[in-house]
Amino acid sequence: MSEFTLTLIKLAFLAVLWLFVIAAVGVIRADLFGSSRAVARAARRSRTPRRERQPRQPRQAAAPQPRMPRQLVITQGNQAGMTLDLSAGAPITIGRANDSTIVVSDDYASSRHARLYAQDGQWIVEDLGSTNGTYLGHTKVTHPQPVPLGVPIRIGQTVIELRP
Repeated sequence: MSEFTLTLIKLAFLAVLWLFVIAAVGVIRADLFGSSRAVARAARRSRTPRRERQPRQPRQAAAPQPRMPRQLVITQGNQAGMTLDLSAGAPITIGRANDSTIVVSDDYASSRHARLYAQDGQWIVEDLGSTNGTYLGHTKVTHPQPVPLGVPIRIGQTVIELRP
């Protein structure tokens, strides 16, 4: 092989190595500070004015009220058996960060992995741009979704459920 060919191969290898380093730094940054998508979504949510409620129409027949969850139960993981009272309606953050409501010491969880919050009488789960994802049942959470009673939410090896 000529010296020119070897130089080109060395430069190509160096370029691939730098792309790997840049991608690794991006993943670490997203894990520590949250992804730019999650930050942009939160900024949009805070700027968007709330819609005015339309007057309610009278109901034809009294529909049965859905049972509201009263507690969050960790069914699998290092804190299995732990329960949280949901009556206050305060948002619940889940992740490895020490300031999370539920601190998960799991290699598959991000520092700020997911959030549960009450909205319009139901609880919503939102993935905060985690690396490995949040699953509601067997479906990956890509946007905020309502959480039915008894459906497992999986974050790494930790599984939680909302119960009445």
